[in-house]
Amino acid sequence: MIILVGGEKGGSGKSCLAQNVAVYLTLQNYTVLIVDCDPQRTSSDWIQARNTNPQLPLINCVQLYGKIRNDLLSLENHYDYVIVDCGGQDNLALRAAMSVADHTLIPLRPKRRDLKTVPHMEDILTTCKMVNPKLNAAFVITQCPSLPNQASRILEAKEVCASYGIPVLNSITHSRNIYDDSEENGKSVIEIEPDGKAALEIKAIVDELLTMEVVHGHEFN
Repeated sequence: MIILVGGEKGGSGKSCLAQNVAVYLTLQNYTVLIVDCDPQRTSSDWIQARNTNPQLPLINCVQLYGKIRNDLLSLENHYDYVIVDCGGQDNLALRAAMSVADHTLIPLRPKRRDLKTVPHMEDILTTCKMVNPKLNAAFVITQCPSLPNQASRILEAKEVCASYGIPVLNSITHSRNIYDDSEENGKSVIEIEPDGKAALEIKAIVDELLTMEVVHGHEFN
C-alpha cells in the first residue's frame, strides 16, 4: 500500500507526519519504506539520524524525484507500506505519486494562506483520480492552536476543505514541542511518549485514514 503525504503548501508538517506514520506502522510489525521526494531531504536526514541508534526499529528510506510512478509500483511489491514524503509544491513527483497511491494525506494549518491552496489541490486530485480511481484522499488539519478560543479556526478550516467536496479527517494535530524534539534525534512522538497526546494524535490520524472509504468518480466537483 502506498500512502502519500503531500500538498502544495510548505510548512504544514508533511515530513513530520510522514515520519510518525512510518514509525506507527513499523511498530505494528509492518515493513515500511519512506520515499523522500523533497529536495530539502528532511526525512532522509531524519532516517540517517534514526538508523545510527540500534535501539530503534530500522526504517529504510530512498530518495526519488520526477517521474517516480514506476519506481513506486516496483517498491510497493517489497513492503507492506510505502510512505511518500513530497515537498510543499505542485510538481511532477507529487502528481506521479498521486497516480499510484492508495491514500493521499494533505496536511494544512488552520491559516488562510494554507487554505488558499485547497482549490488548486482539488484540481490536482480530480485530475489524478481519472488515472487512479482507487485514490483515497483527505485533508488533515495540523499544528492547531490549543487555546479553546481558537477552536473556531479549526472548524473553519475543516469547513473550507469540505466545501470543495474533499474529505477532511476528524483527527488533527496540535502545535506541540514534542514533534520538533522527536524529529531532531530520529525518533517519533510515539517512541518518546507512547501514551502522550501527540502519540494519540498520530494513531488517530492513521487509523481514520486507513478506514475511510474511497471517494469515487467526480465527487470532488
